[in-house]
Formats: sequence, structure tokens, C-alpha cells
Amino acid sequence: MKLCVVLLLLLLQTCSVSTYQNVAMRGKATQSNRFEFGSASNAIDGNRGNKFLSGSCSQTDKESNPWWRVDLLEPYVITSVIISNRGDCCPERLVGAQIHIGNSLHNNEENLAIQGKAAQSSLYSFYGPYYAIDGSRDSKFDDGSKVMSCSVTNHESNPWWRLTLPKTHKVFSVKITNRYKFHERLDGAEIRIGDSLVNNGADNPRFALITSMTASETAEFKVPNGMDGRYVYIGVPGREEYLTLCEVEVFGSALD
Repeated sequence: MKLCVVLLLLLLQTCSVSTYQNVAMRGKATQSNRFEFGSASNAIDGNRGNKFLSGSCSQTDKESNPWWRVDLLEPYVITSVIISNRGDCCPERLVGAQIHIGNSLHNNEENLAIQGKAAQSSLYSFYGPYYAIDGSRDSKFDDGSKVMSCSVTNHESNPWWRLTLPKTHKVFSVKITNRYKFHERLDGAEIRIGDSLVNNGADNPRFALITSMTASETAEFKVPNGMDGRYVYIGVPGREEYLTLCEVEVFGSALD
């Protein structure tokens, strides 16, 4: 009898040790936007280093209702959440923060763009298409800093930028962040969504028309019932122009 109890206790202890693990490290992190190199994934890298310049902290830009989220990729019973605060300054920034756990993305849909691959009609300097889906809404890409967060094409006829999602989604919303100057370059740009690559995606149905955007503005374009497609095309038809996109965010749900 004593042997059985000892074995049971050992079994329970082993089970306990194997059950309580840091499941965040297995997940996929995202956040409302990114400040410099403070990527969302830095907060689940297993490193509790608390100095921002060490490259192991996530950080959003200063904004209303900033958020960070980790998708654990499968359901878990959460018993505790451990958070390491920044140690080199500003500890008060976490005062009042809330932790929510559940299975819903309501009021915080996932930005599908960061899952995709970007391309564009041409490359101006080194401002490649990826910078429009890097998670940063920074609109001052040429202000003397070393941070690059906007895509730019050459000055050409009908410039375009395109996002390829892993599979077809029903897209409900597209958010675009404009550059802090020369904001008029996006006037008349079209957003098109569909599953065709004919004419680089420009022959897909129109999702929205960008009539005008102000400098550094993040504008949201919606279709109430959504539009199905794997390719998100943004182009300026009918004129010679630079196409600059400082961030493109795409929200929707995957189709079976």
C-alpha cells in the first residue's frame, strides 16, 4: 500500500512538472503596431532581459488602446501569466493594463498581412515591398533614422503593390498608412482583391477606391459582407507616380 502511494505521488509530481510549461514560446505573437525593433515576438523569446536596446522586448508606438496578443495555436488551460516589465525606464506604462484570455478575436481581428508575401512593380532604392507588412506604421522612412518601414516603387506608369496570402480569405477590412509627406501620391489608388494574377492582380474586383488620404493617416476601407481572394492589390491607375505604402493591414477570415 505504501509503495502504491509513493508511486502515485511520484506520478502526480511528474505529471505536474510536465503540465506546467511556458506555452507562449510555442505561439505566434502580434501587436497593434511596432516601435522601431520592438517586435511582438520579442516578448515570447524566452529571454527576460529588460532593457529595450537589448532587443528582447516588444513595444508598440504611442497610440490609443495599444495591445499585444499571442495565439497559442491550440487550446490550453491557463493557470498563470508571468510578465517581465521594462527595467531601463518607464515601468508605469503597464499600469492599468488588462490581460484577457479566450477563444475570440472579436474587437481585435488578426492582421493577415503579416502571414503573407509582398511584391511590387519596381524597387526605389532599397524600400522593398516587405516594409509595408513589417508591423510598423512609422510613416517617416526618410527622416534620417535607420528605421525602414515603407515600401516605395519607382516613378512609373500604373505602379502597384501586391500581397499574397497563404490561401483564400474573406477580407472585410484593409487599413493603409500613408507617408508623412507627398500624401497626395495615393489619391485615386485602387484596392482590388481576388484569386487572379492576370495583369498582376489589377483585373480582380475592386474592394475600395482611395480618393484621398492625409499625411501619416491610417485609413480603414471596409466591405460589409467581405470579398473573397488570396491576392490584395493596391495600384495607381492611369498616371505616372511613386507608390508609397508605410503599412498595409488586412483583416478577415480564412475560407475552407
